[in-house]
Amino acid sequence: MSTDVAPGQAPPGGAAGAPRPRRARAGDLLVTACAVVGALVVGAVLIAVGDARTRAAAAYFFSYPWDTVVEAGWAVRDAYAALLEGAFYSPALSGKAALGPISETLVNATPLVLGGLAVALAFRVGLFNIGAQGQVVLGAIAAAWIGFALDLPAGLHLLLALAGGVVGGGLWGALVGWLKARTGAHEVITTIMLNYVALNLLTFLLSTRGFQRPPYGQAISEVVDGSARLPLLLGSPLRVHAGLLLAVLAALVVHWLFRSSRLGFRMRAVGANPEAARTAGMSVGRLQITAMALSGGLAGLAGASQALGVTGSVTGSIAGSIGFDAITVALLGRNNPWGVVAAGLLFGALRAGGVQMQSATGVPVDLVGVLQALIVLFIAAPALVRAVFRLRTRAGGVGGELAGGWTR
Repeated sequence: MSTDVAPGQAPPGGAAGAPRPRRARAGDLLVTACAVVGALVVGAVLIAVGDARTRAAAAYFFSYPWDTVVEAGWAVRDAYAALLEGAFYSPALSGKAALGPISETLVNATPLVLGGLAVALAFRVGLFNIGAQGQVVLGAIAAAWIGFALDLPAGLHLLLALAGGVVGGGLWGALVGWLKARTGAHEVITTIMLNYVALNLLTFLLSTRGFQRPPYGQAISEVVDGSARLPLLLGSPLRVHAGLLLAVLAALVVHWLFRSSRLGFRMRAVGANPEAARTAGMSVGRLQITAMALSGGLAGLAGASQALGVTGSVTGSIAGSIGFDAITVALLGRNNPWGVVAAGLLFGALRAGGVQMQSATGVPVDLVGVLQALIVLFIAAPALVRAVFRLRTRAGGVGGELAGGWTR
């Protein structure tokens, strides 16, 4: 049976692959915004509970209840004001230093956007890529090794190091797709296991001469040559680098892939209904391998951006929690490339602002993790969000909303 199906036609399985109505997308956006607001409200309660002055006022709440309310209000205001100052702008800073907060937000957002795009791409093909963490590690290893082991001209060296990161992560992802296509191994299991393989491979390399930095007393790699470093966009000491431009470019490519390309249409069809796609003559296994390779390549690019743009070397914590946070970013962005960019910027702002919030008010930076978890919890329970904020329920029910929002 022919596989030449035009991107504008309905995919196998009918309307599942068709573009979602504008009203449905607006409803998703409203639910997402309400989920963020709800998380901030719960966070405000936690800030008030943890504030010493609020707890002291609560001891005589029934005599002077207004004191407790005022103290809680001041605590929440100070914490969130410090969070915004650390993420965007601080009036106490001047000149180039005033751009420091937004620079840190963009630095934190760059790998999250790339990782979120990686997870979102796999989601839209019906695959759950929990292995972005390992793919980030492989991308960082490959990019850093090319960055310090080869002596090449500046432009070529950087391009080759970035390509190495994409290839490293892509091969790690393609292995998962191959195992699923050939043996039926579930991608959740294989990606989790390969995360451990990648982390232990990194540990081994950091103790191996040729990769470890002399005098071989610490678990850190050689320093990446300046010719392979991503250039700073605003100059020193601001850390925002050209990896941000790569993240925006990647979002454009993913958007084009699923909206206008034949390959993206076929992958979307597989995500909508694999059996119908197979009946239509599409090679489901090959498309799954391709999707996981592309997903891993994006995650590998996230690792390369860290090694070449932020740290300049590789340590055991090079990936941080990027791969796992990327799942949250993809869910919050509802697998839409521009939604992923927005979610990455939000989480980047929370990370950057959390440091300032803790130093200025004493509110633990762990609150940022709580806010992220609450946002995902509310996104995963749209019926709860609609009930709390009294939003009208869209036709098709909660199940239809989740399928439409998370897989389209």
